Amino acid sequence: MKFELPRGMRDVEDEEYTLMDHLREKFIETARIFGFSMVEPSPIELLSTLEAKSGPMISNEIYAFKDKAGRDIALRFDLTVGMTRYVAGRRDLKMPIKLAAFGPVWRYDEPQMGRYRWFHQWDIEIYDNFSIESDAEVIEFTKRYLDSLAVPVRIEVSDRRMLEGIIRKRLGVEDERTVLEMLRAVDKLPKKGRDAILQEYSGKGIDAERLGLLLEITALRGSIDDVLGSDHLRRVEVDGSRLGALVDSLNSRGIGDVVVNMSIVRGLDYYSSIVFEVFAEGSNLALVGGGRYDLLPEVFGRKDMGATGAAGGVERLMLLLKDMRQGIHESYRKHMTSIFVAYADDALKGRAIMLASNLRRRGVRSECIAASLKRQLDYASSRGYRFTVILTERVMRDKMVTVRDMVDGSERVTQLDSLLIDPLPL
Repeated sequence: MKFELPRGMRDVEDEEYTLMDHLREKFIETARIFGFSMVEPSPIELLSTLEAKSGPMISNEIYAFKDKAGRDIALRFDLTVGMTRYVAGRRDLKMPIKLAAFGPVWRYDEPQMGRYRWFHQWDIEIYDNFSIESDAEVIEFTKRYLDSLAVPVRIEVSDRRMLEGIIRKRLGVEDERTVLEMLRAVDKLPKKGRDAILQEYSGKGIDAERLGLLLEITALRGSIDDVLGSDHLRRVEVDGSRLGALVDSLNSRGIGDVVVNMSIVRGLDYYSSIVFEVFAEGSNLALVGGGRYDLLPEVFGRKDMGATGAAGGVERLMLLLKDMRQGIHESYRKHMTSIFVAYADDALKGRAIMLASNLRRRGVRSECIAASLKRQLDYASSRGYRFTVILTERVMRDKMVTVRDMVDGSERVTQLDSLLIDPLPL
């Protein structure tokens, strides 16, 4: 019988785990700097809770099942829903409530290169009194976190509410269903192209001339002055105040290179105003997405509460940083004091084990294995140990041990007692 993993699953090996740990540490460090509280929402939710965000069809895209009590439950597909459920039930918390999470999620998507059905996300959320400053802070956090990883990025922002106003005022569309269909067309444009979109939505009864004009408007991209001052937008009164306030706040936070991109709409039944995406500089690889989603707290019974946030895929970030993986892994080993304990004779095995345990109690990475001396030294080298302490009969007679530098092969003799007192000078 061949034992295999389910499709879309994988094992995380040491180098990748080390890089993920590095990303997690930097995330937590940034979260603390910004005053976010770390949380871990439950990995299992009632299916009805997850449907509150995405509707009943979401069960086809996630791991949903009945538990032994017959309840419909599911594995979380993001971190936002659980965090919002938690906050909505905690009326004792004072706004703004700032939460951060880093953990695994599960989706029943088609596996692709770098995309698995079990993957990890980092996530920040601010629950507030509908303040544009919260939207700006979420973007600032995202920029500072990626800066800490030395990842140059491009930030693109838009305002869904403003775009809806353009559709109604500039294009004369009042029907809510038609407005949403036109927004869906914009969302699909990068994948399908203009001609395919016009053909598809003409078949759905959407006026091709109006849709074509909308696609022209959503092609606007640049500074906020360039976009709001364009011919298309000068002809109609649009409310660009939220977008203007966002850009002003970002400028005051030292983030002045933001691009306004009218084609960003994101989740159509979810986001309600400011939306943004962050791309790796010089590419169209989206690393982070987010925005304001005031409707979700309302679904959970909190009309008094607004919400804004951002989430990024950890595996996608790791793919971008793949050249860093080995370096970070080796850096962890290099900067952590590490001493392998070897012994030349089986009679010394007990003393070697005791020494390794003593070193561990002092926070020193240390191992001792049962093997020939040659195999012990080969193992120490393969595991990246900086030093190997070799116990010979001298340890019994003179309490002296041999210390081998595993980088240059040099050796010296030192007292066992000095090693037990302070191993760091090695």
